[in-house]
Amino acid sequence: MTRAVALLALLLTSCASPQPAFYTLAAIPGTPGTARVRAIELRRVGLAGYLDRPEIVRESNDYRVRFQTTERWAEPLGTLIERVFTENLVQRLPGTSVYGESGAISTRPDLVIEVDILRLDPEAGQAVLLAQIAIRTDGRKDQTTARAEVVRLAAPAGSTTRDLAAAESALLGRLADAVAARLPG
Repeated sequence: MTRAVALLALLLTSCASPQPAFYTLAAIPGTPGTARVRAIELRRVGLAGYLDRPEIVRESNDYRVRFQTTERWAEPLGTLIERVFTENLVQRLPGTSVYGESGAISTRPDLVIEVDILRLDPEAGQAVLLAQIAIRTDGRKDQTTARAEVVRLAAPAGSTTRDLAAAESALLGRLADAVAARLPG
């Protein structure tokens, strides 16, 4: 009987799925700017539907998207991007309060930043970020118009998921640089 139980336990263990590895993105330091803005609200970051899932996109080409089922984001990707992007802006805009629309802090902002991530995935050894950004001078959508600009960035991604997460973190830092450069100084 003990032998049967041991055999059953071995069989069940061999059929178990591997534990997923969880990854995150990190804020990347940049050059502090001189924007004279008191408060900025970062609206909830828009995210392309194929990215809005726990699994990490490992390939996107020839009309095919491949996910690695055992490699996942440690938190929802939209939330993760918003948090890291806010950290990047705070570092680049000393003296400016930067807060996310979905966070606990709010005040009447001087500027509203909107970001729509259209693409954030690997392509031919690089991580690619394609985003639309809009900067408005008033938080009320009906009072102002914003011109959306498309920003496309790429960075070497290496071959591992850790390398990809590092490259995507660097791209979010560069996107924050691009936004900070567009703010009134």
